[in-house]
Amino acid sequence: MTVLHYDVLIVGSGHGGAQAAIMLRQSKFAGSIGVISDESAPPYERPPLSKEYIAGEKSVRQMLIRPEAFWEEREIALLLGRSVVSVDPDSKTITTSDSTTIRYGDLIWSTGGSPRRLTCAGHDMVGVHTVRTLADADKIIAELPSTKRAVVIGGGYIGLEAAAALAGLNKQVTLIEALDRVLARVAGEDLSRFVEAEHRAKGVDVRLGATVECIEGNERVTGVRLVGGEVVAADMVIVGIGIVPAVEPLLAAGAEGGNGVAVDCHCRTSLPNIYAIGDCALHANGYADDLPIRIESVQNAHDQAAVVAKMLSGQDATYDSLPWFWSDQYDLKLQTVGLSTGHDSAIMRGEPADRSFSVVYLRDGTVIALDCVNMVKDYIQGRKLIVERTRVSLSRLGDASIPLKDILM
Repeated sequence: MTVLHYDVLIVGSGHGGAQAAIMLRQSKFAGSIGVISDESAPPYERPPLSKEYIAGEKSVRQMLIRPEAFWEEREIALLLGRSVVSVDPDSKTITTSDSTTIRYGDLIWSTGGSPRRLTCAGHDMVGVHTVRTLADADKIIAELPSTKRAVVIGGGYIGLEAAAALAGLNKQVTLIEALDRVLARVAGEDLSRFVEAEHRAKGVDVRLGATVECIEGNERVTGVRLVGGEVVAADMVIVGIGIVPAVEPLLAAGAEGGNGVAVDCHCRTSLPNIYAIGDCALHANGYADDLPIRIESVQNAHDQAAVVAKMLSGQDATYDSLPWFWSDQYDLKLQTVGLSTGHDSAIMRGEPADRSFSVVYLRDGTVIALDCVNMVKDYIQGRKLIVERTRVSLSRLGDASIPLKDILM
């Protein structure tokens, strides 16, 4: 039996995995590269799925990370439609879902995660969806013509983006969030209340502090029953309540981790010749007081891919990138830089009523993060304030007419 072999084998064809392969070739890596994916499509951008793709504003071709011919031209083998079920670090092999054994010189684990699903009755009915892959989005699009009422469960970025896209298609949308505000885990209250008001203004029925008891229907969903007895009618349900990192084969092989697979500052796992990047990589982050966290963003996947590509090309590289995120909802561009967890004060720049403002988060007088709404200059200039960790003039910080670059003390 012939056993496949790649000098670098990448598991996962999302942004991190694709960028790792691209950057290896850009770094003049001459060895063989294989990319395993459980999807049938070549590598594509995932952020548009819950926004432009569902809304019909962007095609699959426009979402491709590179044209299909690119991968063959760069001699990067795409091994599509299969997943990894086991890893043997001693023999440096993996086994796929179609029972293929593949040897590797170095392994890059970039699997992201699977959508966290409801556990209540009816969670698997026809018409209940998640938004993680192209196939997920295609199922939603196929049902849109027969959908008048949609319920979105989860008030994080994915849920809010899906709600905005559906509202833009003139669907009757109800958003259900178990906490007392949207974006509660990632943003301060000022931004949360602003985003909530924007959705309400667009006709979205935002239900806060609401818990799902079960999904109702007979094979196909007809409604969502809340704790307390109310039933919200629905032709479609979209669940956006986070992901479960896809790291089981690595943990079973002995890798350290839990909520993700643990990596060091070079993105190396505890297993020899195995790296992990992107949503599934649990790392000590300097912008989170060196606490172990996972960062679910394109930026994180891209920057960690760059570190591994350099390491495998004979260069020394360390991951120390400043986290940043973005979300597009209606005509709003929400941009976040830094991590606001643990802030002890927040200062508003601008007015939410003008739909252009920033919230600056500080701890001990230094800027640690910004949430920017249609305020690109603050987003760009605020990065330097966070990276340099310099104390700023608090008396001038709230004056939006003063550029952030001029507020350093």
